[in-house]
Amino acid sequence: MGIIEKIAGPLVVARDMSDSNMYDVVKVGDARLVGEIIQLRGEKAVIQVYEDTTGVKPGEPVATTAAPLSVSLGPGVLGQIYDGIQRPLEILQKKSGAFIARGISADPIAMDKKWKFVATAKKGEIVHEGSIVGYVQETEYVKHYIMIPKGIRGKIKNIGSGTFNLKEEVAVIEDKSEEIKITMMQDRPVRNASKFAKKFRSEEPLITGQRIIDTFFPIAKGGSAAVPGPFGAGKTVIQHQLAKYTDADIVVYVGCGERGNEMTEILTEFPELKDPKTGRPLIERTVLIANTSNMPVAAREASVYTGITIAEYFRDMGYNVAIMADSTSRWAEAMREISARLEEMPGEEGYPAYLSKRLAEYYERSGKIESLGGKIGSVTIIGAVSPPGGDISEPVSQGTLRVVKAFWSLDASLANARHFPSINWLNSYSLYLDALDPWYKKNIGERYIENRQEAMRLLQREAELKDIVQLVGEDALPDSEKVVLDIGRMLREDYLRQSAFDEIDAYTSFKKQGLILGSILHFSKRAGEAVSKGVSSQRVSTIKARAEISRMKTIPEKEIESHSKKINEEIDKEVNALIREEEGEVSEARAEEKVSK
Repeated sequence: MGIIEKIAGPLVVARDMSDSNMYDVVKVGDARLVGEIIQLRGEKAVIQVYEDTTGVKPGEPVATTAAPLSVSLGPGVLGQIYDGIQRPLEILQKKSGAFIARGISADPIAMDKKWKFVATAKKGEIVHEGSIVGYVQETEYVKHYIMIPKGIRGKIKNIGSGTFNLKEEVAVIEDKSEEIKITMMQDRPVRNASKFAKKFRSEEPLITGQRIIDTFFPIAKGGSAAVPGPFGAGKTVIQHQLAKYTDADIVVYVGCGERGNEMTEILTEFPELKDPKTGRPLIERTVLIANTSNMPVAAREASVYTGITIAEYFRDMGYNVAIMADSTSRWAEAMREISARLEEMPGEEGYPAYLSKRLAEYYERSGKIESLGGKIGSVTIIGAVSPPGGDISEPVSQGTLRVVKAFWSLDASLANARHFPSINWLNSYSLYLDALDPWYKKNIGERYIENRQEAMRLLQREAELKDIVQLVGEDALPDSEKVVLDIGRMLREDYLRQSAFDEIDAYTSFKKQGLILGSILHFSKRAGEAVSKGVSSQRVSTIKARAEISRMKTIPEKEIESHSKKINEEIDKEVNALIREEEGEVSEARAEEKVSK
């Protein structure tokens, strides 16, 4: 037990804490607020408090729990909505109303709920940390595997299937002369990455259903991506879309310091959404962490680590997990405030000198691994960044860009033009393309890669021509360049732009993406041929099939193949007719010229 000596916002200094350890969780003041020791100076401990310290006075007690900040994990985690320190919001609301009372606590999981445990390990089997001894069918889609907690190794003395709650033992492990009881719940420290047996290079894309991402700037399962953009550019909406439609098995969504209305949209919408994979409620494979901007700033750091630790837990079961962090800039701002109250030497723009190190440690917890239990799983991290004014030269954006391999640059001008997703195709990049190309060749075909390269070449050429048009006007361009402008417009409006509100267009499979892109580029090829034979670009751009291409994204999946084939045939038919007509007019003109001579 220590005594509070100084209070500075979320920072508390307590004396008589010589028996404490770094990162111990403590209960601060008479209200028993949750805090964490972040510095030890002799017998004094510096504590960051995860709750509002208003009314706390010097002289009040500080009690250490002698344990690090941890999350409780077990059946019942899926579908939960937590605050930054893993307190379920539904229970907190019942206890304290609309506003969370200080010092209130609640079990992260229902401890008395019964679960049907199916044992897969046998008596006498040697097990160790991460070994799977059984499972619970937590939802219709997710098997929740029960793993041996950290630091335990030995022989199974007793195990059996049955119905248990989280407090009851499901197995007994004999370690030398000691007997260790195993329950279906375990605690994991949030600041330490989970151990694994092996890490792999990921060669499979995380399919998002967003055409600009999947086609041009893909992310691998187990990869990391940054989504930077100014206010109003659509970071949160993109994160919502990814959480809904990505092909990850489990989704962890962390609202770190975001506005309350943005989190409200998730909290009200997700429980009602149907999972496109299973037809079941999407919330059944989702964990939400709501840490809004009006909550204490120190809790933002806890929320980010809470989310990644939950993600690693399901990864160790062999699942592909995607974690959305919205936004890491708010977390960095919290670090800046704590650093200032610690009176540390500030770095660039007032951020602590260790900002880049913390960002790197976080993103490096992504990856595809073989767990200690022999399962193959992955954690993919997609972090939103909110640079002031959209200036990505600021420290948080630069620290993030050094460690992530996919960069989706949001453009406010695209967002203002109602272009969604507002990812700028000229400023964004993905370093996963080479690693993923073998997967594309095997599962979609080599033509898809060629089409992607050709489409990007056309978009880049269109951008160059638009600069020229601003100087001399479009009429000054030759017909061949006018065709490029038209194809670029088709790619932007008919392919890259999607509607998050259209049930069909909100998600596009790889097959449909390939067919739409193939039809656009087929039109591009035939239009180029027609123009080279004298047909005007205006006549080519007004053919009926061109309008049909723009409607392809709203065609249902089961009809898209036949529809694409029909459009391509129509393109050939109409372009061939234009070429024949042009050749006929040229022949007639030559004949008239010959007669006149």
